This record gives sequence, C-alpha cells and structure tokens, in this order.
Amino acid sequence: MMAVALARLVGDGETVFVGVNSPLPLVAATLARRLHAPDATLITIAGGVNATPARLSATTTAAGLAEGSASIFDNADFYDFVARGGIDLAFLGAAQVDAAGHLNTSVIGPHERPTVRFPGGGGAAFILPLAGRTVVWRASHSRRVFVERVDFVTASGRLDRVVTPLCVFRMDGGRLEVESVHPSSTAGEVARETGFPVHTSGVPSTAPPSEAELTALREVDPDGVRAAEFSGQRPASR
Repeated sequence: MMAVALARLVGDGETVFVGVNSPLPLVAATLARRLHAPDATLITIAGGVNATPARLSATTTAAGLAEGSASIFDNADFYDFVARGGIDLAFLGAAQVDAAGHLNTSVIGPHERPTVRFPGGGGAAFILPLAGRTVVWRASHSRRVFVERVDFVTASGRLDRVVTPLCVFRMDGGRLEVESVHPSSTAGEVARETGFPVHTSGVPSTAPPSEAELTALREVDPDGVRAAEFSGQRPASR
C-alpha cells in the first residue's frame, strides 16, 4: 500500500530525487515511471539519471543503480541543480515529524545532551526549502514519530505529504492533516497513534492497489526491496 501510495504522488514530467536509505521511494518512483509517469526523470543518490538496473537494491547508494544511466553526476552537481530549482519532487525520511511539518533527523532530547543521536540531516535542510515539493515516508507510525513539536528542527520547508503504514498526511493551512486512511487501518487508530490532534471525521479511505498496480509492482520489484524497511522483513535473496 505504501509503495503504491507513494508512486501515485509522482507526476508525469516531474524530475524526482531519491536519496540515501530510501528503498521504498526508489521502488515507488520506478513503479510510477512504469505506470502513469513515463516522462518523469528519476535521479538517485547513486548518481544515475533514468537508470535501468537489472535489479533494484535496498542499498540506494549501490553503484549498480546507475546502470544504464543517461548520465552520471556527483553530489556537487546535484546540489547545484537543487539550488536552480531543478527538482520537482524529493523523497526524504525523518525520525520525527511534527504538526507543522518540521523534520528531525538529528537528536532526541536536548541537543547538548541528547538521549538519542541520529546520523543527521544530510542534505535535508538544503533540499526541503528548495525542491518544488517534498514527500516524507515512515515505515512506522507512532506517537514517538508524529509529535506536536520535534525535539530539534533539522529541516523545514516545502513539505507536501507524509505517507505511513496507516495513512497519508498532507500539509493544509500550515499543519499536517489526514488526507486518507489506508484500508488496513481505521481513523481511530490513526488518531491514537498520532501525537498531535488530527481531524479524521469523514476522511476517505486510500484507494487500494489495483491489479495493474500490483502486477507492475511485482515486475519492477521482484526481489521485494519494498519490504526492506519493515521490521522482520528482508528482501528476497538475489
């Protein structure tokens, strides 16, 4: 459901970026190009542009993901491109997301003496305000992840949507609101597992994956890379 929901957010003709540790968005963007966005341009952190690898990889920095690329670029070229407004859609991850759409990938607790220290924002603080729009995904949905205010603002900017195992959020009036609830969840579960008030009355159900979407998903991801981020699940052996 998450792979399909993310894929549906890719528009035809858009230039899309998938970064480090992003197997689910990689699958989603590849699926979108197969189905409804054939003219989208996919740029990956591996340095590829519209690459045609024989297999997708859960390690999104793998050199093999640049196989068949129209060109190869480095990080400096990529950030210049972002600064010029070249990225229409970026997929980013986060440890915490708050009601105002701020992302935290830095620390839990006081910055000087945190209880947890994360790897940091990478390029998120640069990408989020400069990409046309950003979609965040999380492989878990809990009150620890979705909080009223993040412990540290790593990045802020043009957040568009957040996709989780329970629902799709969208930014509306400066706050995250529930756009749709996945068929496997309920509005009540979304409200219980979100650490800030959300309006769930009358919220529609996310359209379940169609047979065409499921067939294409199996074709672009035969090894199950889409499951790599979920506890207890691993991609099939290659």
